[in-house]
Amino acid sequence: MKKLMLALAMTGALAACSSTPTPAPTADTGSKTQASNTNAAPEALFPAKGVGGALGQRSVYYDFDKFAVKEQYAPIVNAHSNFLTSHKAAHVTLQGNCDERGSREYNLALGQRRADSVKKLMMASGVSANQIDTISFGKEKPRNPGHNKAAWAENRRTDIVYRGE
Repeated sequence: MKKLMLALAMTGALAACSSTPTPAPTADTGSKTQASNTNAAPEALFPAKGVGGALGQRSVYYDFDKFAVKEQYAPIVNAHSNFLTSHKAAHVTLQGNCDERGSREYNLALGQRRADSVKKLMMASGVSANQIDTISFGKEKPRNPGHNKAAWAENRRTDIVYRGE
């Protein structure tokens, strides 16, 4: 009998400690509830690659040994800036790249200046600094493995990469 009473007492104690589920939102209030999981990955939010216009393009190209964004690439930077300002949960990493010429250290520094030049333009358009990360890959991630002018031109770039892609 003592064992039965002990088991009932334990069951009652455990039931008292259980949590009550949060009620589902009702249609008349229009409110939404979210589970707060601090370990959850941020929501992936990005425009589709290859969509028409500047928003579908993800790279800004540079002349040899330069990091200023050329006027012809301003529409791409502006399109992504507009997307980011209208989607505050979106986040990009700007990846600066160089061609194979030059030392590793020089190319890492130049790649960083390229990524930073795009970041400055985006921030001037109202994008929050919290939405942008920059990194330089220098000559370590060539898009074109060739060793000629065409390959080098393709490798001198900043790639716009959205979180979740």
